[in-house]
Amino acid sequence: MTVTARPLKAIYQVDPYLFRDSDGLGWGTLDGVTEKLDYLQWLGVSHLWLLPFYCNAGRDGGYDITDHYRIDPRLGDEKAFERLVSAAEDRGIGILVELVMQHTASAHPWFAAARAGDPYRRPWYLWSDCIPDDGLQPMFPPVEASTWTWDAEAEAFNRHMFYHHEPDLELAHPPVRDELRRIMAFWLQRGVAGFRVDAVPYMVERARHADPRDDGLWLLEDMRKVADNHQRGLPLIGEADVSASRYGDFLHGGRRLSHLLDFHLNNHFFLALARGDARVLSDVMAEYGPHAPPDTRIAWLRNNDELDLEQLSAQEREEVMARFAPDPGMRIYGRGIRRRLAPMLGGDVRWQAMAWAALLSLGQVPVLRYGEEIGLGDCLDLPERNAVRMPMQWHDGPAGGFTDAPHHAWRKPLEAGPFGYRTINVAAQQSDPDSLLGRIRELLHQRAEQPLLQAGPTVLPSHAPALLVLRYGHGPKQALALVNFNTQPVWFEVPLAGHLTAIVARHAVLQGRRCLLQGYGYAWLVGGAE
Repeated sequence: MTVTARPLKAIYQVDPYLFRDSDGLGWGTLDGVTEKLDYLQWLGVSHLWLLPFYCNAGRDGGYDITDHYRIDPRLGDEKAFERLVSAAEDRGIGILVELVMQHTASAHPWFAAARAGDPYRRPWYLWSDCIPDDGLQPMFPPVEASTWTWDAEAEAFNRHMFYHHEPDLELAHPPVRDELRRIMAFWLQRGVAGFRVDAVPYMVERARHADPRDDGLWLLEDMRKVADNHQRGLPLIGEADVSASRYGDFLHGGRRLSHLLDFHLNNHFFLALARGDARVLSDVMAEYGPHAPPDTRIAWLRNNDELDLEQLSAQEREEVMARFAPDPGMRIYGRGIRRRLAPMLGGDVRWQAMAWAALLSLGQVPVLRYGEEIGLGDCLDLPERNAVRMPMQWHDGPAGGFTDAPHHAWRKPLEAGPFGYRTINVAAQQSDPDSLLGRIRELLHQRAEQPLLQAGPTVLPSHAPALLVLRYGHGPKQALALVNFNTQPVWFEVPLAGHLTAIVARHAVLQGRRCLLQGYGYAWLVGGAE
């Protein structure tokens, strides 16, 4: 099946296990996602990013894959996937899926054969008679103490950058790369509109061992060829938590990855929120070179994991932690926060909407994680990153509309407290333009209707540290984004000529050539050049 290659405008990320149960069995399904496509079209997204739906061992949110070609039968089957792709295409929505080929589950048949000594499969993984002095640090301390684990059956240590039950694949080995290409082709033939590629730097690191050319980045060019052979222009979005100065290497003018998840921005965005100081964002926007333009960078507020703050200094990291994760139980791995956005911002609708207004003003491709548009909460009683992986809340009825199962859901939706489904749900907000959902939908639709706002902006100076001022366009028509990161009101003299129109104004008033923004106010203005 071939789908329309459409530009990434706004992405909605869904965990299919936690979105909507269509079968009444207690967990989400692919048909449940299909059931809610009209809602996503109404919201105004161009792409739906599905978190892993493949057969898996059930120990890492679907990333511990046991079969890359089969759908977890709890979620549905290939026919259900076809229905989803077809229905999404009818609504102008492309389906993005996860490409997880840096590791597998230890329960994968490939690894079972490798540890048993199969001469074909053994080289598919990394083995050593002793723990090498490679300087690698575990990703999840103290849950994992090392990146090498002894395997009694194999009588050797195997490497795992993530959990010990997720052994690394040896991408220096040609048959593994052949399998990577087959998996890509398999899902492209089934109508996916692109991939989010997991753990890119670690894939590239192993490719470098096969051929040091371009520091191993040639692997991404191979992957680009597979995608282009199916249909040119399909996105390859890379997860690469690297410095901003390296983004251009991974993109290479679109000849490698088409987009990168912008961890650098994400870290500094929360520093700006913690300080109430927009200068943090203004400064960081100047750090990207010409080889990583804004429309190649993916921006988000919260994702499926912890809020990883590794790209901040130790002092800056503690500053963000102190503001948004004051209790030790809110922190994880010594570097991150295991909370959703809404609880971090105290459930304040104005603060949350302001954050989204700022993010949607940057000229980058935004990702909206399911539930962020209504202020979905978290559950710190759940272990590790599962705290932020809660079922979607559709209405105030039983289980929040996530499931009609007569017994408990696989994971119970939030019921008590300010973020419980009786208070926070889609139905309660969908008809209210002043709700968080109403405000985010307004931003998405106005941005989609104004091509100027999708381009890379220029930062303008502001007399107020809390005020982010961005200018778009250089011709007779220009636009301006004003976002107040603080609770105190600020004035701004608008440097646009001609008639001014406020296409979005929340807690902001345009008076002649001046705009007054109350605390957490924001405005998008369109006018002429001086």
